[in-house]
Amino acid sequence: MDVKRYLVLVVLVTGAALAGASAPLRAAELVMFESATCEWCEVWHAEIGAIYPNTEESRRAPLRRVSIDGDRPSDLRLLRGIQFTPIFVVMDEGKEVGRILGYPGESFFWELLGLILKKLPDTARHACQDTSVGVPKGGMTC
Repeated sequence: MDVKRYLVLVVLVTGAALAGASAPLRAAELVMFESATCEWCEVWHAEIGAIYPNTEESRRAPLRRVSIDGDRPSDLRLLRGIQFTPIFVVMDEGKEVGRILGYPGESFFWELLGLILKKLPDTARHACQDTSVGVPKGGMTC
């Protein structure tokens, strides 16, 4: 098979698979519902927002910001009780894992988020999946 035919076949198969699939499930994420007039949202952004992308928590659940002032994204329309801000919802594969109502301050936020993230499956974080790691901490081998 020549290269052109192969590429056409790949495009056709990929397009057919995508056309037949429903909306893809999203990996874990931290959804922050916020408002332009939310003072506690501003405090969260000042205390946590700038450092969050560099944390282990962000690697497990990247931040996704959603304004309650506009239309809600279609994958979040079934969430109930989103009337006040901020509300932080950890979503995994389209399902709510847990939520934090309001911003309880920096230390409480990290503690509550940590408790929610413990509910996530740990399959993607196993050290043996990274071949450059070698022996995981604690001396166990795979």
